[in-house]
Amino acid sequence: MGFKLEQTINSNLPKVDRQDAFTKLLQKEVTLYGSFFNNKKKEHFYTELSVLLKAGIHLREALQLISETQKKEKLRDFLATITEDLDSGQSFSEILKSRKDFTEYEYYSVQIGEESGNLIKIVEELGSFFTRKNEQRRSLVNAMTYPVIILSTAVLVVVFMLRMVVPMFEDIFRQNNVELPTITLWIIAVSKFIKSYGLLVLLLFVTLIVLRKVLFKNPKIQRKKDYVLLKIPYVGQFIRSVYLSQFTQAVSLLTSSKVPMLNSLQMVKRMIVFYPLQDALTEMEKSIMQGSSLHESIKGHKIFDHKMASLVKVAEETNQTEFIFERLNQQYSLEVEQKSKLLSTIMEPLIIVIIGLFVGVILVSMYLPMFKLSSVLG
Repeated sequence: MGFKLEQTINSNLPKVDRQDAFTKLLQKEVTLYGSFFNNKKKEHFYTELSVLLKAGIHLREALQLISETQKKEKLRDFLATITEDLDSGQSFSEILKSRKDFTEYEYYSVQIGEESGNLIKIVEELGSFFTRKNEQRRSLVNAMTYPVIILSTAVLVVVFMLRMVVPMFEDIFRQNNVELPTITLWIIAVSKFIKSYGLLVLLLFVTLIVLRKVLFKNPKIQRKKDYVLLKIPYVGQFIRSVYLSQFTQAVSLLTSSKVPMLNSLQMVKRMIVFYPLQDALTEMEKSIMQGSSLHESIKGHKIFDHKMASLVKVAEETNQTEFIFERLNQQYSLEVEQKSKLLSTIMEPLIIVIIGLFVGVILVSMYLPMFKLSSVLG
C-alpha cells in the first residue's frame, strides 16, 4: 500500500507560503493500491464522452470539456495529456493502448469503433459496461457489509469471554481441585492460546488485510482463491453470476462491433481477471480452433450453465448472437441483484446462529464443572 503525496511542507518557508503549501497538499489526491483511474472514474468518463459525442461535439473538444470540468488536478492533467496526444496525430485507440490505465479490452473496442465509424455506440457501451460492473460491486459490498459488522461484533464478544470470563472460572476450578470434563479442557486451552498469542494473531490478520492486493497479484494464490470462492455454498453461485454477467455484456458489445467470436473470447479473457472463467475461455478457444461450434465449446465447463449453452445454440442457428448475449446479460444482471439481496438476508441469521453455538458451548463447558463444585462444597 502506498500514499502518493507529491508535495511536502518545508518548515523554513514563510508562514503564508507554508499555509499555501498545506492547502495544496490537502487538495492532492491520495492513491491507494495502483491506478487512480479506476472503474468508477471510467464509468463517468465514458458516459460523459458518449453524451458529448452524441450531441455532435468533436472528440478533441469533448475530451477537453471533460478535462476542464474535473476537480482533481491529477485527473484534469491526465485527460489534458490525452487531448495533447490527439493534437500530435495519434488516434484515440493508440492513446489508450499507450497508457497502462486502460485495458486491452478498451483499446480494441475503441479501435473497432474508429475503424467501423461506430465510435459513439462503442463508447456508450463501455460506459454501460463499467456502470454495471460498479453496480455489481456495490451490490456485493452492500450484501456483505451488515453481516460483516455483526460477525465482527460477535467475534469480539466470544474473544472477550475466552480472554476474561473463562480464566476466572479456571481459577475457581483449580483452587477447588475440580475434575474438568473434556469440553472444558478444550475451551480452557483455547483461552490460554488467545491469552498467549492473541495479539500476534490479530497483527497477522491486519497484515493480511493490508497486503491482500499484493498477495493476490501472485497468480497461484489468486487462482486458488477464485476456485475456493466458487465452492462456497450460495456465495459461489453469486460470484459466478457476477462474472457471467460481465462476460455476456462484453461478448454482446464485441459481437455488435462485428468482432469474430474467437477474437472476442481472447479479448474478454484479458479483460476479466477471474481464473475459472479464463481457464474455461482458454479451453473454448482450443475447441473452436479445432472446428467445434461455440455452444459445443461451452458444454463441459462448470462455470457455464445449461441455459447459456442452449441459448447460444439457438443464437448460432438463427444468427442472433448479439441479441441472445444481450438477453443473457440482462438475466444475469437481474440474478445478481436478486441474489445480493437474498445473500444479506441469509447471512445475518446464519451468523447469529453460528456465534450463538460458540457462546453456548463456552457457557456449557463452564457450567458443567459447577455441578461437581457444588457437591465438593456441599
